[in-house]
Amino acid sequence: MTRGQRLRQVANFLNLTTPLGLMVARASRSRISRGPRGLLIAAGYAWKLPHAGAFTVGNVVLYRAAHGVAGRNELLLAHEERHSTQYAYCLGLPFLVFYGVAAGWSMLRTGNPASRNFFERQAGLAAGGYIDHRIEAEA
Repeated sequence: MTRGQRLRQVANFLNLTTPLGLMVARASRSRISRGPRGLLIAAGYAWKLPHAGAFTVGNVVLYRAAHGVAGRNELLLAHEERHSTQYAYCLGLPFLVFYGVAAGWSMLRTGNPASRNFFERQAGLAAGGYIDHRIEAEA
């Protein structure tokens, strides 16, 4: 791991988001394994929400995909890793509030929670499987 990845790992442990991610993974009976760059991969997430194929809580990336498949898409993993970094610089749990506000703003502007969501745009819309819905005035 690089120094920055280690710092992110420690920050997300101390800000309680990685422990929260592990609790969600265990409660949902996801299979947890070590991933690259200080991430933890939780495979087989089956709860209905959120609807995404993958999402991140701290340094834990939860996938709907089965163990052995989860974490293999490098673009998606890099997208989720950026969210892990966002948790660290937002000091943990406030990220969830900030993300919710950004998703709401995007919904108001485009009818889509990702297109104008700062955090999804910074993580890479296409890498996360999102379509960039333009605002009519921008088109």
